[in-house]
Order: sequence, then C-alpha cells, then structure tokens
Amino acid sequence: MGNTLIETKEYLRTGSHIGTKFKTAGMRKYIFKKRPDKLKVFDVSVIDEKLSVAAKFLSSFEPSEIVVVSKKQYGQKPAEMFAQAIGAKSVVGRFSPGTFTNPAFKHFLEPAIILVTDPGADGQAINEANNARVPIIAMCSTDNETKNIDLIIPINNKGRQSLALAYWLLAREFLKIKGAIKSDADFKYKVSDFEFVLEKGSREEMSQEFSEDNKRTYEER
Repeated sequence: MGNTLIETKEYLRTGSHIGTKFKTAGMRKYIFKKRPDKLKVFDVSVIDEKLSVAAKFLSSFEPSEIVVVSKKQYGQKPAEMFAQAIGAKSVVGRFSPGTFTNPAFKHFLEPAIILVTDPGADGQAINEANNARVPIIAMCSTDNETKNIDLIIPINNKGRQSLALAYWLLAREFLKIKGAIKSDADFKYKVSDFEFVLEKGSREEMSQEFSEDNKRTYEER
C-alpha cells in the first residue's frame, strides 16, 4: 500500500477516478487526462492526497462541530455512516433553508465546518455555510463549480462505490488522527457498510453491469 491510504487498485475498482465529459475552470487542474470517450479522469494519487488532507483538516475540529451534507441519494448512506462513525451530525435528503442561518428553525445547526457530497446538489448548504463563515470541504467531480469551496476533494461523486470508499476512508483516518483507534485494523466498519444498497431488480441494479467500463484504469484507455 506504500504511503497511500489504501491500495491504488481500490480507487480504480470503485471508479473513484472517473469524472464526466465536462470540466469547469476550477476543476481543470485536477484532471489527469481525457479518455477517447471524452470522459475526464483524475489521478488517483491526487485523490488519495486530498482525502488525507481533508481528514487532517476535519480532525482539527471536534466531531460534534462537524456537519456532513448529502442531497444525492447515493451519498446519503455514506454521509450518515460517516457521521455515525465519528460522532458528527448529518443532513441528508432535502436541505431546509435556514438550517445554518435561522436560529428559530426547529432543526437549526451551528457547524464549525461542513463536508458536502456535491456542490451542485448541496448548493443551499454551501451558501448558508459561506454566509455564516463556516469552512467548506466538498467532493467535486470534473463538472462541479468550486466557488466558496475551501478544500476540494477531486473524486467521482456520482458513484455508489466511490462515495462509500471516500467517506469510509475519511472516517477511518479521522479516528486515527484523533487517537480513537490506533490502526486501520481497529476500524470496525467495512466499506460495504457505507454503501447505498440498490433494491433488487431496480433499474439502477440492472444497469449496473453497463457501468463496469467506467472502472477501467486510466492506463487502459
């Protein structure tokens, strides 16, 4: 495994390096190459580095000060499991306006830092955190706008397995840095515990076999 958080093949297996056919100015510098099918690809070493940096940044806060947000369906279970594993708070599904800015709101929260799955889907949370001067960490694909993001994690934020792996690694590394666990082996969760489960026979499950091509290494393309 060397100096990486996990073996490189796991990033490739989960398609963590696969972006979209589009790119924004803010994400251009993270793109390793463009495949013949026009999909942009991230360098897995950069993904690994940014996850490590994000875990260290998060560890400078107490778990109760961290709020993880995910409107995207595939990110909801990973976000909830991350929060459960480290003792943070999660807001999944629809983000109600005023959650970070209206003290009179029933579910008002005052995070010291937030982590979001997708700047596009989680735009309301980002706007409110920015207004409250709360630092923002975001998982970003090649097509995401990066305005108001303090720390970018370049990664496939659309895939079930890539999101599960990312949140699992962040939780494990956070607990190690905090001293709650001493080694990787002490982390009681499996990556599969963080993964959104498709309903048997669902359209998403049946189309899963067609997504395997996106998990090829960038050397193959």
